[in-house]
Amino acid sequence: MGDLRVTVDIVIFTVRDRTLQVLLVRRGIPPFQGKHAIPGGFIHEGESLEDAALRELQEETGVRDVFLEQLYSFGDPGRDPRGRVITVAYYALTSSDALSITAGSDAAEAGWFPVDDLPPLAFDHRRILGYAVERLRNKLEYTTVGFQLLPEKFTLSELQAVYEAILGRRLDKRNFRRKIALLGILKPLRELRHTGRKPAQLFRFAASRFEKLKDKGILFPF
Repeated sequence: MGDLRVTVDIVIFTVRDRTLQVLLVRRGIPPFQGKHAIPGGFIHEGESLEDAALRELQEETGVRDVFLEQLYSFGDPGRDPRGRVITVAYYALTSSDALSITAGSDAAEAGWFPVDDLPPLAFDHRRILGYAVERLRNKLEYTTVGFQLLPEKFTLSELQAVYEAILGRRLDKRNFRRKIALLGILKPLRELRHTGRKPAQLFRFAASRFEKLKDKGILFPF
């Protein structure tokens, strides 16, 4: 049996143009040179998994200072033509206006792609990405992942657009706003955003109110 090696891969989601999108790089080196892939690479000696994920993300995309959560480990014997390689996948969420993307190291280019319209991916990255999308949708019910894809101040329409993008379906506007109001987890601000014919009120997420709901086992009703 050959040497066992470990990599990390990082799935970063955002919402752009009302669609859920993922950050991909085009590989600049073999194997799968020229194909798109999730950012990632081999861990270094004495390096923790999370430190490796943060380093690879910065080297390949220029992204830093994002919260990462471990997703799953993938270790099918034939997943990497270089030999026996197990990857530990992470995922992160960010507001698209918070990031500046630049390719580097072994990545020829980096950019955002809609999760339902992906190019051919290297390795088993389509499987990893599919698993991450399912995890994200499941976490909508009991966590605040939707708010991590928003700027600090947002409109109700922007909040609904994030939920629709993650779920992959339209939600009734009146019903959505009624349920959000019942939860009481938004703090209305004395600010308006002029995005169309009618100015929209801005809100901020009230984390302390959500913590009280979570302790009672209350789920998001979407």
